[in-house]
This record gives sequence, structure tokens and C-alpha cells, in this order.
Amino acid sequence: MIRRWHVLAAATLVVAAVALFVVGRSTAAEPVDVTTTGTRYAATVLIADPAPGRVTVEIKVSKGDADTVAVSAVMAEMGHSTPEISATEREPGRFVAVGELFPMSGVWELAIRLDGPAGEEQLAVKTLITR
Repeated sequence: MIRRWHVLAAATLVVAAVALFVVGRSTAAEPVDVTTTGTRYAATVLIADPAPGRVTVEIKVSKGDADTVAVSAVMAEMGHSTPEISATEREPGRFVAVGELFPMSGVWELAIRLDGPAGEEQLAVKTLITR
């Protein structure tokens, strides 16, 4: 009788572990990879782990010659906004910003401010932040 109970308990633990693994994987955020185009610039935004807290945002400028790039985020429905974070140019046309952009889960509008010889322009993309 005790042996049967141990087997049942072990089987229950295995099923629970598999369920947690499947649920955890299905709620994990998909990486953000979106391109936006303005009058002066075009950029692709890459966020490998779009979750609340500290994130790394990569901006690849494909049109225009940006000297500086900065990002900020707004969740208008909740009245939230984050301070602008300056991106560092890692190589020509590739900028990386690291910081606290998304304090909570939900739909955020990421603003990308680019400045260079063609002038300043702000592009925007919407993204879903989960977890």
C-alpha cells in the first residue's frame, strides 16, 4: 500500500513538473524584431527578452546616417512613461540601449529618437511586454 502511494506521488510530481515547464514556455515573451520607417530614417528594433525591468534594446539604422539614438517608452492607457535612455553606437548603424524601459507588463509604445546630418526624427513601434 505504501509502495503504491510513493509511485502515485512520484507520478504526480512528474506531471506537475511537465505542466509547469509547458506553461512557463508558452508564457515566455517572444523576441521583438520590428522595422519602422520615417521620412529621414528607417530602423529595426530588436529586444531579445521583452520583459518588465532592465532590458537591452538594439536599434539597427538602415536608412539615414544617425549620429545619436535614444529610446523611451509610453503606456498611454495607464499614464506611464519612462525617461529617455541614450544608446551607444557599437558599430556604424548599430546602437544598443540598456535600462529600465518597461516597469510592467502590457502594450507599450517604444519611441526611437534619431539625430544626424538629415536632422532629428522620432519613430515609434508598439510592443507587448509580458511576464
